[in-house]
Amino acid sequence: MSLLPLEGPPGPLPAPVPAPLPISAPAPAPAGSRRSPTRLTRRLLTLLPVLLIGIWAALDWRALYDGTARLATADPWWLLIGLFYTCLGWVSASVVRQGALPERLPSGLLVASQFAAGAANHVLPASLGAHAVTLRFLRGQGIPLGRATASLALYSLVRPIAKTLVLIGFLVAMPGLLRLGELVPDRRMLFLPLVAAGLGLAGTLLVLTLVRPLRRPAVTFVRTALTDARRLHTMPSRVLALWGGAAAAPLLQASVIHAVGASLGVTLSWAQVAFAYLAASSAVGSVPAPGGIGPVDAAMVFTLAVYGVPVSLGTATLIGYRVLTVWLPLLPGVLCMSALVHRKAL
Repeated sequence: MSLLPLEGPPGPLPAPVPAPLPISAPAPAPAGSRRSPTRLTRRLLTLLPVLLIGIWAALDWRALYDGTARLATADPWWLLIGLFYTCLGWVSASVVRQGALPERLPSGLLVASQFAAGAANHVLPASLGAHAVTLRFLRGQGIPLGRATASLALYSLVRPIAKTLVLIGFLVAMPGLLRLGELVPDRRMLFLPLVAAGLGLAGTLLVLTLVRPLRRPAVTFVRTALTDARRLHTMPSRVLALWGGAAAAPLLQASVIHAVGASLGVTLSWAQVAFAYLAASSAVGSVPAPGGIGPVDAAMVFTLAVYGVPVSLGTATLIGYRVLTVWLPLLPGVLCMSALVHRKAL
């Protein structure tokens, strides 16, 4: 039998575990002080286009004033026809954008985005503004970034090809009506586009060779673009929208110039004006000017002079064309862009 005690002397009781202190919720901030970065950025994006347009108008006020003054004496009915063709140009751009994507886009928002993109296109060169607005619109519609970027590349590739095909069609259909000898540039000038394309391709390959992190995204982009292009060309509706809209775009712009010229007394036919615009825009369309303003206008005045239009009248025609296609829809386009940003569609 063990002599050890069964129970020892009572020890101190364990200290009670303190109850957790209640965590007080932070006091709500006043309603007027809530300024999230997203909301602030959206408001800045809403006001930035208006500010840019105001600066541009202040710098180019003389052209705006002269064009408006000349249009005041023009035939208003022809100007209305020119404005109608201008509106059809935004519809044509929307059709081409839809044709570059297999997904169905909302028609109303698509046309509104292209109306806003037209305003941005006249602020940044090389169509960067229009592509930026369209990219944000496509991303807002749930299109993945790779496919949205591939659609922009397809859009940019199809439009010059379609314009060249339309130009060739004019040359084949009406060779006697068009004064080809004076409009065809010197042979040495024909090498400039080839040299520019070669330098661009060589520069791209050099960058991809030297900068390894860019190789994989570039290969993925090319693969996505080729896959989407093959898929789109198996859909007859997309093929018609893509190529038909791209072919109609330069013809609509030429129709605006013809209507403005007719309102000022230019007696050239529509075919002559259309061919003059196709030749001028094809010759200098690659110059990275905002909306093509400047190089295309100068080349267009020259081509009109070849057909016997006085330089002063040709200049007035191009100023009126820019007023109808740039200045008149510019403020509504900027307001439309601001509204789309406010609605989170951009």
